[in-house]
Amino acid sequence: MKIVVCAKFVPDTAIKVKLTADSKALDLSEVSFVVNPYDEYAVEEALQLKERLGGEVIVVGAGSAKAANGLRTCLAMGADKAILVQDDCLESADSFTIGSVLARVIRDLQPELILFGKHAIGVDNGQVPAVVAEQLDLPQASVVVKLEIQDGKFRAECEVEGAREIIEGSLPAVITAQKGLNIPRYPAMKGIMAAKRAPLDVRTVASLGLSAEDLQPRVVVEKVDLPPSRPPGRILTGNVAEAVALLVKLLHEDAKVIH
Repeated sequence: MKIVVCAKFVPDTAIKVKLTADSKALDLSEVSFVVNPYDEYAVEEALQLKERLGGEVIVVGAGSAKAANGLRTCLAMGADKAILVQDDCLESADSFTIGSVLARVIRDLQPELILFGKHAIGVDNGQVPAVVAEQLDLPQASVVVKLEIQDGKFRAECEVEGAREIIEGSLPAVITAQKGLNIPRYPAMKGIMAAKRAPLDVRTVASLGLSAEDLQPRVVVEKVDLPPSRPPGRILTGNVAEAVALLVKLLHEDAKVIH
């Protein structure tokens, strides 16, 4: 079974967020990067399917040269091959452009299953899998917490508010992974060392037959704002009965969390 996992190299969630001088993007000049945590669930699911059903796992990424480090992490986990579409312009590309690039690569690979994380942290829009599914004319199941593959078909349990939705369909298909689908493995030292030496299949946007017009953004960011600072906390002192009454009043009138 050939499985493709699309993985993104994203800023570490532990960073202190800063903006660029023009307030149009995050300042990533001093930021460490990691594999998108939701993509790790996708990689793990692919590896488990390979262990049960056989086949190969190919990870695909799009971005600048630094994205190769994220793909090597996936190789260290156990993926068989890695493909990087390398171009600096892809670091700031919108979802439609990234999805179009990934779809071109995936079409040539002809996998039976395509896995993504439910979204990439930082952007959080979750649109790229839908672009890929649309351009390849494939069924899609999103926010999947349980996946079964058998006889060329899939059965996915998807998280919806207050319940789970069951989606069944035929392969090939696009699936996006949610936390709870599995527990991603840690790369072993042997895998880490092998991944450092493993060759990457590096491609260019031009090699995919995409023109400058194809790469024109559909979305333009005008301004990015940091969330407002939280007001300072308040400590209630004095008589307990009076403090409790005041606390209830503040929660009702100021915080508006009780009615």
